Amino acid sequence: MKKAYLGIDIGSISTKGVVIDEDRNIVARSYLWTEGNPTEASKRVARQLKEQLDAAQAEGGEALEIVGAGTTGSARRLVGAMLGASVIKNEITAHAVGTTHLHPDVRTILEIGGQDSKIICVADGIAVDYAMNTLCAAGTGSFLSSQAHRLGVEVEEFGDIALTSEKPANIAARCTVFAESDLVHKIQVGYAREDIIAGLCHAVASNYLNNVGKGKKILAPVVFQGGVSKNAGVVDAFEKQLGMPVAVDPDGHLMGAYGAALLAADAGPVRNAESGPFASGSFDFEAVQDFDFKTREIECQKCANHCEVICVYRDRDIIDSWGNRCEKGAVKTTA
Repeated sequence: MKKAYLGIDIGSISTKGVVIDEDRNIVARSYLWTEGNPTEASKRVARQLKEQLDAAQAEGGEALEIVGAGTTGSARRLVGAMLGASVIKNEITAHAVGTTHLHPDVRTILEIGGQDSKIICVADGIAVDYAMNTLCAAGTGSFLSSQAHRLGVEVEEFGDIALTSEKPANIAARCTVFAESDLVHKIQVGYAREDIIAGLCHAVASNYLNNVGKGKKILAPVVFQGGVSKNAGVVDAFEKQLGMPVAVDPDGHLMGAYGAALLAADAGPVRNAESGPFASGSFDFEAVQDFDFKTREIECQKCANHCEVICVYRDRDIIDSWGNRCEKGAVKTTA
């Protein structure tokens, strides 16, 4: 039985998961909405991955044994504790590892997700600089979705419609409020829908380059990833504004999860887990589904820091905690 590794990227908008085999190929993938509940979203992703693995085996594929897991994203610590993950890394590291594995010569990684965006500068396969924007939704996936709803268009259709425009409208996207006001004005004065949509795509690219990419030297090869990379109109806008090709990997929206899985593979199989999904030596999907995971915030009173410590419970057992800034606030696990 071949070994395999699980990677999950838990974002504020979407949760992504992959399973990779020993050759680092993705053999199962899932992309679902987080819906404000990262633990339930991760359970649903795990369920989908298991269904894909079972279906592949039923069709004659080789059985895989998941022996390690990694997590990344905004809820990586919480879901990492839930999965018994051996690797818990930030998004910058995970995206860089995943992208450089598939594109070893990459120099610049552009990423736009549901509510934030980032740029990673790479040299010799190592992330040497980065910047993130988490303060404003202008230019993100949620921004495009809201404008698509206003225009009565599915956001998945944005790219194809944008590419039909011969004269994109000039739309200010420095701020969501200004962009929406400008969009309404363009509609009222009779701009063609395809020109407005193309203008939004160009505004997303310019907003990103003027804010997230400000002060960064963008060198080719450039790889664009995140959910917005599936929008051909935004890809075209980046290429025109940068004056260079922009590559989009078919699994670019899963790159954080892929990087987490690669890091788990590098760390090797989980050893001697006393409880949780890896207690039997390999990942038990049912163990994730059966347990009830909850978090509780406590304020430590043992020193002047008064740290807010987050405790993660599986049923009644504390399986992990974080937030303490000194040893006095350490919480002993009970499982």
